[in-house]
Amino acid sequence: MKQIRQCDPMLAGRKVAVIDDDIRNIFSLTSALEEHGVELHYAESGRAGIELLQRIPDVDAALIDIMMPGMDGYQTMQEIRTMPQFSSLPIIAVTAKAMKGDRQKCIEAGASDYVAKPVDIEQLVSVLRVWFHRTERPRLLKRTGTDNVVNFPAQ
Repeated sequence: MKQIRQCDPMLAGRKVAVIDDDIRNIFSLTSALEEHGVELHYAESGRAGIELLQRIPDVDAALIDIMMPGMDGYQTMQEIRTMPQFSSLPIIAVTAKAMKGDRQKCIEAGASDYVAKPVDIEQLVSVLRVWFHRTERPRLLKRTGTDNVVNFPAQ
């Protein structure tokens, strides 16, 4: 009997950008996260990833590989962080670089979090849930009209 997976309410409808030069990694992340209701967009280089984010400014998170030719993940994250609209975007470094100090180097380059390859999908989903929960409050803000009062919807 085929098990039907329920969409995760914390992930369903979220837009995630995957920036990775290996199409196999993009495919596996896309296949796994789409089961949770995530809408994925991808780019195969750092420069193309930045252009993707500029085309889809309402993306909810970015998964960025570190080891890419040309503009690597560190440079990509640093450039993304210079753009005001992405200053608080959850960026998850997804990398095979799992030596001591690599996590800290990713955080210093602008990553919000770090997941080592090969990716444990449940760990990645858990990390995304945490970051979406942390950024949930700003998504709930609603302007009340011409004044500068902000109302928080009842929970």
